[in-house]
Amino acid sequence: MIFDEAVRALDARMPTRMVPDLDRMRALSDLLAHPERTYPSIHITGTNGKTTTAVVATELLRALGLSVGTHTSPHLHSVRERIAFDGEPISAAEFAETYEYLAPYLEHVDAMGERVTYFETLTMLAEVWFAEKAVDLAVVVVGMGGEWDATNLVDGRVAVITEIALDHPELGATPVEVAREKTGIVKEGAVCLTGERSPDVLAVIEERCGAAGATLRRAGDDFALEARRLAMGGQQLDLRIRTRRYDEILVPVFGERMATDALLGLAAVSAFTGDREMDEDVLRAGMANVRSPGRVEVLRRRPLLIVDGAHNPDAARALRAAVEESFTWNTLVLVLGMLGDKDVAGVVKTLAPMADTVIATRPPSPRAASAEQLAKEVAVFDPDVQTVATVEGAVGRAMELAGESDSIVVAGSFYTVAAARAVVLGLS
Repeated sequence: MIFDEAVRALDARMPTRMVPDLDRMRALSDLLAHPERTYPSIHITGTNGKTTTAVVATELLRALGLSVGTHTSPHLHSVRERIAFDGEPISAAEFAETYEYLAPYLEHVDAMGERVTYFETLTMLAEVWFAEKAVDLAVVVVGMGGEWDATNLVDGRVAVITEIALDHPELGATPVEVAREKTGIVKEGAVCLTGERSPDVLAVIEERCGAAGATLRRAGDDFALEARRLAMGGQQLDLRIRTRRYDEILVPVFGERMATDALLGLAAVSAFTGDREMDEDVLRAGMANVRSPGRVEVLRRRPLLIVDGAHNPDAARALRAAVEESFTWNTLVLVLGMLGDKDVAGVVKTLAPMADTVIATRPPSPRAASAEQLAKEVAVFDPDVQTVATVEGAVGRAMELAGESDSIVVAGSFYTVAAARAVVLGLS
């Protein structure tokens, strides 16, 4: 089997409906002798900030000399991005080889009832590959939710809950309802870390930790972002983990949200290593390697072009705050493309007022909102609104409009970001 064949077989497993259970994953795990139990994991959930937290944790663990498997989602350009060993994506050959190994097990479980889904298959592929690589540990990000997520069989000795907001309606209509699902990743005796500040949501997290006999550590109390300052290419952070301070740590990310993600990544590594103090030179080296594509990512400077996958109001607020505090411009062009099942009005309400011109477009997804639908939402806020059918065309139009001292922000969906990155970076 070659890589393209494996991808086609995987794509054929896209579910037409979501069934909240772990039966298929348990059956696969039994057949494969539980690969996810051969290594411990740092398990990460939350609404936003999961991938950046995972990247920070991975780079710090690597700086400590540990071998790390990392499983994140979504991907931007290749499904291989989701599964990495020591920061390098699984090769096309290894992906195909592992999928081919899994195929008969998948078919066996398919025959028992509901077919194994796309994400379940990817999760098991990652677990099998990590076991084969004999990783010291894995850093695993949920696909969606927690309790019934396909990743929730891992040995999550450290659970991270970034922050809870509304995104996927099927997880709940309020942050408290969403939290009840996401706290399902907290295992017996684990250490649970959270950046959440809402008293109502914290009460849900505390309840789950109490029931599981888990130790809860909260941002602001047990670990903290004491200060942050703009720096060339990112921020300098003053961080505290329990009683240990680390000052003026350069991290190449922008905005308070991503600074908090960096803090959570460090706190997770500290918890995993039994609160061993990290050498400051190791910390600096690890943080310097952090890259989180599609998250307040600068692709070019003149004009400034930033891409971000902000697709819910909470993420949009974090993006706007990061852009406004970190960069300057004469005029700003916003390229916006969203999925129709997201809170389009909520995102537009936050992002449109900062723009002089908005170019509404349609990301390459069957779930996409039309450019015309977005333009109607944007028109309420009275910037100059244009519609361009494709993201590629919208980015081209933005480049025509923007002078060297202007800014372009591309946002609304990771589909939009992926298409924009492909154009700007010349990716196939």
